[in-house]
Amino acid sequence: MTLPAVRDLAQYSIRVYTIAPGIVETPMLATVSDEYRGRLAAGVPFPRRLARPEEYAQLALSIVDHDYLNGEAIRMDGALRMASR
Repeated sequence: MTLPAVRDLAQYSIRVYTIAPGIVETPMLATVSDEYRGRLAAGVPFPRRLARPEEYAQLALSIVDHDYLNGEAIRMDGALRMASR
């Protein structure tokens, strides 16, 4: 959906991005046990931890500051790829 949105909004000088976050330490995730969060973090190749909300904000600000980026889907997941079932 990112590229179609870019094509529709370019005439208005609007850039479009998608951030695809991995597992982020959020209040919802705080409701699960430390053991479970540890197992989730162990699945992240590098850095072997969960993302922090401020890292998401930092990425969003970096994207906005970059004048030539447009139409990108950026994964913020520490290279984590969920296994198929």
